[in-house]
Amino acid sequence: MKISVIGTGYVGLVTGTCLAETGNEVVCVDINEEKVKKMRNGEVPIYEPHLDVLFERNIKAGRLTFSTSLEEGLNHGQIIFLALPTPEDEDGSADLSYILGVSEQIGRLISEYKVIVDKSTVPVGTAEKVKSVISENAKCSFDVVSNPEFLREGLAVDDFLKPERIVIGSTSERAIELMQKLYKPYVRSGNPIIIMDEKSAELTKYAANSFLATKITFMNEIANYCEKVGADVDKVRKGMGTDSRIGKRFLFPGIGYGGSCFPKDVKALHKSGKEDQYDFKILESVIEVNKKQKVALLPKIKSHFNNDLAGKKFAIWGLAFKPETDDIREAPALDVINALLEEGVSISTFDPEAMDNVARKYDTKIKFAKTMYDALKEADALIICTEWSIFRTPNFSKLKEAMGGNVIFDGRNLYDLEDIRKENLSYYSIGRDTVISKKQV
Repeated sequence: MKISVIGTGYVGLVTGTCLAETGNEVVCVDINEEKVKKMRNGEVPIYEPHLDVLFERNIKAGRLTFSTSLEEGLNHGQIIFLALPTPEDEDGSADLSYILGVSEQIGRLISEYKVIVDKSTVPVGTAEKVKSVISENAKCSFDVVSNPEFLREGLAVDDFLKPERIVIGSTSERAIELMQKLYKPYVRSGNPIIIMDEKSAELTKYAANSFLATKITFMNEIANYCEKVGADVDKVRKGMGTDSRIGKRFLFPGIGYGGSCFPKDVKALHKSGKEDQYDFKILESVIEVNKKQKVALLPKIKSHFNNDLAGKKFAIWGLAFKPETDDIREAPALDVINALLEEGVSISTFDPEAMDNVARKYDTKIKFAKTMYDALKEADALIICTEWSIFRTPNFSKLKEAMGGNVIFDGRNLYDLEDIRKENLSYYSIGRDTVISKKQV
């Protein structure tokens, strides 16, 4: 099939590449000429495991091409995916200006039947708005479909090629038939293609992300309460997770969620509710708790150093909002960095993929190390903000030798408490006992 993807951000590039992988002819359109030039030369503009292999293979095969011309993309594709930004507006709502702006151009340019697919995460009623804007100028028939993405950064290629489910929001039999044909190769194992109306499809994405964000936040509150009463959140988590009604996933406490989806989607659904005179009290609490959770380590850091952080040097492991990505949007590490800089702390950091993105934000305000151990040199403390696999089994002898101090503030509960006690380190985590080394007793 001939497919066009408008927008080559995270969702658009993964979508276009994975659609080409099953034999479709895909044109990806972006207005950034420099970015398009680099992609034509085989340069992947984002870090996502395994994407580079598919990207290169499909470019060589001629199934994946790039253009700055919207008209070219519209002429090529029978199905047109809109994978455009929906950034958070000042009031928390989703900004639809990019989608509606392109929709207006689509109305002027299409001359034969097209299926226009909202792939971006959008509020309920967006499909109606897109249809209305296109209709103002279109001289041919078309359909607008809501087809939300459920891609996890770090696992996006696998999620697209082997989806748990595909949601298609449409009441047009013609559009539904084309979309089912397109997605049939991805559900050969029997996972469902779920057909529903456009509004229900739009809400499904927001509801799913908001529920997962709520689950994470609830566990963080339980962890905070564990610290008050002397319970161990690891034991509570295991006791809860074995209940099949609850499940084991998204029960790991930490310093809050970040990224491009959960924060934005929770706020957008909360704002949409207000616009429709419905108050999502749970989501309001989720937003507030997560904001505080991002800096949950700060009181522990201040207490350990007797509220005197000025002149201290801290190492930070992990800058991305989660492992296996270079995405720093809403990353808790940034909240930690900002708070420490205000206290007069000097900071050395290490992250396997996200340092370039952070460097563009902080310039020379913080330092970036070549290795995780280089970041520790003469540091008074280590702060862990992202649970990259390479941080899970460090060489503790090397760690202690490099550091000036002997304290770890672990925002992701990476280490077993008994193992830490053997290492003679002071150790603070989330929802568990504090380990104080013999050196400081």
